[in-house]
Amino acid sequence: MAKEKVTIQDIADALGISRNTASKALNGSGSIPSETRNKVIKKAIELKYKQFAYMESENLITKNPGNIALLTANMPSNSHFGSRLISGLEKRISAEGYNLSIHIVRDIERSALQLPNNFEASKVDGIICIELFDMEYSKLITSLGLPTIFIDCAADMSYPTLQADLLLMENEHSTYDVTKTLIASGCGSLGFIGDYNHCKSFNERWAGFNRALAEAGIRLDAGQCILNPDREFSSESDWMEKRLGQIKELPDAFVCANDFIAVNVMKALKNRNVAVPDDIAVAGFDNAPESRIVEPHLTTVHIYSDEMGIAAANMLLSRIKEPSQPYQVTHIQTTPILRESTGATV
Repeated sequence: MAKEKVTIQDIADALGISRNTASKALNGSGSIPSETRNKVIKKAIELKYKQFAYMESENLITKNPGNIALLTANMPSNSHFGSRLISGLEKRISAEGYNLSIHIVRDIERSALQLPNNFEASKVDGIICIELFDMEYSKLITSLGLPTIFIDCAADMSYPTLQADLLLMENEHSTYDVTKTLIASGCGSLGFIGDYNHCKSFNERWAGFNRALAEAGIRLDAGQCILNPDREFSSESDWMEKRLGQIKELPDAFVCANDFIAVNVMKALKNRNVAVPDDIAVAGFDNAPESRIVEPHLTTVHIYSDEMGIAAANMLLSRIKEPSQPYQVTHIQTTPILRESTGATV
């Protein structure tokens, strides 16, 4: 009599675990510990379950979990972009058997060019850097000789100097498109708000803004821009309002380096009885949740955060497998979203 087909329940019963756990292990779920997954796969091979019937255990069992270190200057929870990106990143690397550990680089460590106390290079297979915009500190990390990817980097970083893979959202062209749309709608004077030396992304947005102005024959008036160091933007609750008060004549539109800045600009303008968009148009970048809550809703640029996390993981995994391949500089598409803050009807 022919033997009945082996089922997932047979595997679960043989190991004394639930059918759900066995199923997740066979499907490569990142929520299942590597040790459990290995036991399930071994038993599937032993019982000749479906696609495992002709496989050898040594070719299938995963190695001990590897370790990927994420180094960042800010807690991921402080940024909607960072937390969503890390979620996509963690799912991808866990599917390959890697654990993710997060290490916060404090200002004192960055200034002293010291690695975080809980970071041990000998126990790390690869490094991901987020919001680390100091060139010298970046060089310290790459000097470790470990596979490394930066998600954004210092504004003045030249790519050959970095000696690591770099992933950026597409910044310049989307900002160019938003600025060009504002000009086409009748804006004859435009100001930029944000520290274009803060990071490469801000620098590229500044470049896109200026390119649109240059093509339209509009002269940049620095007196209508707010380009202070980034740390000053959150120094005092009324800082933006005071800074706007120093501009003799407001432009027709402000293009801001991100939504956080844009929302603060809109609040400060409202406090000064300047109406958006009737008196002045305002645009941001990030498509943060606040951009859909603030009134009027904010024109912005959407970032594909989850996809960036997956792309970063794929780049790093590729670097771990082939350390000698040429370094990559990759931009992930972004999409302008026109809303009421620039006069668009939604």
